[in-house]
Parts: sequence; C-alpha cells; structure tokens
Amino acid sequence: MIFLGVDGGGTKTAFVLITDTGEVLARHESATSYYLSVGMDSARNVVINGINEICRRASVQPHEIDYTFLGLPAYGEISADIAQLNALPSSLLNSDKYRCDNDMVCAWAASLGCQDGINIVSGTGSIAYGEHNGITARCGGWGELFSDEGSAYWIGNQSLNLFSRMADGRLQKDIFYDLLRETYPVANDLDICDLVFNQWKGDRGKIASIAPIACEAAIAGDKQSRAIFFQAAKELSLMVDSLRGLLNYQSDERVRVSYSGGVFKCGDIILEAFAYELAKLNGNYHISLPEYHPSLGAAIYAAKLNSTPLNEQALKKLTLGG
Repeated sequence: MIFLGVDGGGTKTAFVLITDTGEVLARHESATSYYLSVGMDSARNVVINGINEICRRASVQPHEIDYTFLGLPAYGEISADIAQLNALPSSLLNSDKYRCDNDMVCAWAASLGCQDGINIVSGTGSIAYGEHNGITARCGGWGELFSDEGSAYWIGNQSLNLFSRMADGRLQKDIFYDLLRETYPVANDLDICDLVFNQWKGDRGKIASIAPIACEAAIAGDKQSRAIFFQAAKELSLMVDSLRGLLNYQSDERVRVSYSGGVFKCGDIILEAFAYELAKLNGNYHISLPEYHPSLGAAIYAAKLNSTPLNEQALKKLTLGG
C-alpha cells in the first residue's frame, strides 16, 4: 500500500510518499501552501504540482495512492474557506481517498507516532494539539497579531521591544543589543524601525528570524533575553495544560508530551524551562523526544485514517531511515 503525506507550512510544503512496509518512495519540497498569505489559487497550484512531482519521482500515478493526508496551515480557522481547502487536491485524488486538516496534526503525528498525547509546536507561530481516547482538541494558534505566544514571531517581537528599551536607556545595554546591531548594521538605533516597518513591512517570518539572535544572547548570559525564553516556556506550558482538560485526562493520569518547531532548536534553555513550567502545573507530564521526522507525520497519519496503521516494524524502519 502507498500513502502520501503533505505537510504545509508558513514557508514551505513538504511531500513524502511511503509504503506500508516503511519504505520512503520519494520526497519533494515546494513553496508555502499558506493560503491566507499566497491566495487560494497559489495554494492549489502548490498542492497539485507537488503531488504530480512526487508521483513522478516515485514512478507512480496519483490514483495508485491508497490514502493521502494534507495538513494545511490555517485550515479550519475560517469556516467559509473549508470547502475550498478540502477541494484543493480534487482534480487528482478521489474524495474518499484523502483528508485535509490543520498542519498541527502532522506535527502531533510525527512527534508521538499517532499515539495519545499532546504536541506543542513553536515555530514561526505556536499551537498545541492532542488526542486522547478518541477526543481531539487544539489550543493557541490564534495568529501573530494577538496570539502565537511562545512562538519565534512572539520571541522576535519581544526581543525588538527589548532592543528599543536598551537603546533608550530604560534598560542597560547587554549582549542582545550588540548582536542585533552586528547582524543588522544601521547608522543609528532608530533605523531598526526602517528595517522592520519599511524594508520587512512587518513580515512575520522576518521578525521570527530574530529569535535565534535572542537565543544566542540568552545562552551567552543576557538576563533579559533569558527572561523572554522563560516566559515563552510558560506560555507554551499553559497551552499544554489547557489541552489536558479539554482532552478529559484525569488529574492523576500520565500524559505524553512532545514538541516540534524551530524554537526548540534553541536547546536546553527552552526545553528545561518548558519542563519546569509543566512540572509546576502537574507532575504527571512525561516529555518525550519527537519520534519521527516532521515531514513523515502526515504520511503516518494517512495510513491510520485508511484503517491500516503502520505496524511496529514499518514504523521502526521509518525511524531509522526516515
């Protein structure tokens, strides 16, 4: 059997084609399918062209795919758009052989192997998703203008605020101030406004790219930058704890928690703080390393939706070579 996973994102869309024995037939990566940014037509082209390309690479035809799962950014967040999103691959795939949902499901499936538990995503944006005894729920992910707490965008935004206060003298200049000036040389501090508002035009991805600079400063000992990451960890832990209730976990029931997204590449500074904040909320959280490469999550979930979940041998093969 053949399963296709499509993992959409704010900057790229990943396609992976696997067999029920755990063999990866082909991979493909293309532009973003975030339709709120590029438009519905562009998102459709990304999906259609991507399916055609990965089938070409694997020497299979779209009708030979047994089931497909497409995780699409912002899916389900505007009710009026759901029908159009569901129809994106309809020119190539029969409607009974695929399902669309939010890309948060891909992250959960990859991190936890489609097993009960909660996954927290902290990439450009942030969101938590979990499943437990057939119940599904999400928390966060309301968008960068007033939510996405703990995300790279949120960290970037907080860090720009930190820079402005350091530049003004409201806070003592520290490592982050110097790192930002080194990364984006400007004639004077106020030129950062020109960079963010005029050159970047407030682009969420560009602002999110400041998070690694803040991470570097925090690791080097900048206390104010560290405080931003500690607050990010607290916000992310609150999403997980809220989901615990929505998923009807009992207070003494063990909950598996995993994570994904670029912010967690900051390493111990975020992971240790996240674990600490979770432990303060409930002692029955068990944090586990992500099990599979993120792009595999959608394909693994496709097999589950087809009522033919991959067996342990196939999953192990994907772990080793996926």
